[in-house]
Amino acid sequence: MKRFIILTIIALTVGFSACDDLLDTKPLDKISEKDYFKTEGDLQLFSNPFYNNLLNKSPFNEQSDLLVQLTLSDILQGGNKRTVPNSGGGWTWTDLRRMNTLIKYAPQCPDEAAVTKYTALTKFFRAYFYFEKIKRFGDVPWYETELGSADEELYNPRDSRELIMTKMIEDIDEAIANLPSAISLYRANKWAALALKSRFCLYEGTYRKYHGVSLEGHDYKYYLELSAAAAKELIDNSPYKLYTTGNPDKDYLTLFAQENASTDEYIMAIKFDFGLGIYHNATAYTLVPTQGRPGYTKNMIDMYLMSDGTAFTDQPGWESMSFTDEVKNRDPRLAQSIRTPGYKRIGNTEVLAPDLGVAVTGYQPIKFVQDPTASGGNVDRNDRSTCDLPVYRYAEALLNYAEAKAELGSLSQNDLDISVNKIRTRAGMPNLSTGVAADRYLKEIYPNVSSGIILEIRRERMVELMQEGFRFNDLVRWKAGACLDRNLIGMYFPGPGSYDLSGDGNTDLILYDGAKPSAPAGVQVYKIGEEIILTNGNKGNLDFHQNVERTKFNEVRDYLYPIPINERSLNKALTQNPGWNDGLNF
Repeated sequence: MKRFIILTIIALTVGFSACDDLLDTKPLDKISEKDYFKTEGDLQLFSNPFYNNLLNKSPFNEQSDLLVQLTLSDILQGGNKRTVPNSGGGWTWTDLRRMNTLIKYAPQCPDEAAVTKYTALTKFFRAYFYFEKIKRFGDVPWYETELGSADEELYNPRDSRELIMTKMIEDIDEAIANLPSAISLYRANKWAALALKSRFCLYEGTYRKYHGVSLEGHDYKYYLELSAAAAKELIDNSPYKLYTTGNPDKDYLTLFAQENASTDEYIMAIKFDFGLGIYHNATAYTLVPTQGRPGYTKNMIDMYLMSDGTAFTDQPGWESMSFTDEVKNRDPRLAQSIRTPGYKRIGNTEVLAPDLGVAVTGYQPIKFVQDPTASGGNVDRNDRSTCDLPVYRYAEALLNYAEAKAELGSLSQNDLDISVNKIRTRAGMPNLSTGVAADRYLKEIYPNVSSGIILEIRRERMVELMQEGFRFNDLVRWKAGACLDRNLIGMYFPGPGSYDLSGDGNTDLILYDGAKPSAPAGVQVYKIGEEIILTNGNKGNLDFHQNVERTKFNEVRDYLYPIPINERSLNKALTQNPGWNDGLNF
């Protein structure tokens, strides 16, 4: 079993039992609540599980139109692959009950400063918790008190997302006002609360704008303004900045692969540690063939600009360029996200080619891949990565600010210069200007957007935040689910032959369609049509999913998840989300 934990968080429950669901009658079974919550240490121990239980420990493996594995996710396959579960499915409330317990009993502690701090921390996590529920289910019941099995509130109907968002803003504002402002990499602080507010207000503002949601209360502009304001406070007053050593060819890669997260850029991170045996799987995920064989799709490769800031998709013949040609003179972050010619793993001198036996599209990820000496030299094994993972980083706040302002129609050149252009400078890319024309390729992907600057900010977001767990939620809020129907293809090959993918002048790959040729040791050899599949018979793009049945994204159904059958059977006041048939007729 994978062990995920934050360094400063050791799961000491001090006699407290875990709550399986809202029907638990008591959160404590060995120590009375009247005997606990007496010291700051009590409050800290009781709140520690929030970090481990709620934060995403594997953002790097989310499949989408930009990254796939050999076996496609249910979302990418669509149709009947997505069903209404009997239970589970994200409809869990254990952590919320713990939060409401802490808020109720924290005032028993005579240390008023500790009560203020940990109440604020709990409200930070309650806003975080409800943001996840809003994204997944839309309307959900709001609970702000500790409930037992006899409480009628357990059978409440779903509250509107307007009420939920109002309560979330109240919680996060209290967190912003009362959490410490000092840098605390593995603990939530004021700046993490601002980052969360900027994130969920951007989500809500754009969701309402593109889905045409009209509710009694606030319009989409209200939330976009809150998002921009929260991000701007981070920009103006926080101690954070983009990590840089002045080397645009290495800084992006180093940021994610270094053992300890950058206190410059990471506002909040999850700590992993070899000495404590606390690991994740990001390195093995991209190096071991049994981990799913993940690869970027050509959809993602086509997003990266040329190094001069022009669109790659404006280049003649861009659809069928060879791998070595298509990655030349591109945004430096491309060569720091996948293996490209000349790639050397951190700490090594050997030039490595993309491995088609590990990356199903040929575009092999290297983000989060550590030095091979990490974890005592075992980092390439399953679950042995120890680089810290981001929860909130400064670059996201900059992108949130620019996007919110652009969606409001109030983005100035100065706004771009203090946000997106800071990121581009770190990457060694030309600045973006507000007057940029709408890119033809991006317009085809997002036909409901005509603004050139909004499209370019979306491009920047995809490139900068790739493998950090944002893509599916971005498509949901932009009402762009049809992107998931795109072809999930990889590298282009004009036919059988020998290929140099590493750029060292030697053959790395042989594709054949007759008798198997002999090849030097270390050369990859695959038979076309059997071991690899190309889009057009014996030529074209890698297309391992060519024969996988996929159903188009359901615009009525697929932006939200279904409420589990058992939950609706228990609470008949819960309505089902549109398009989901659970067989219950009430």
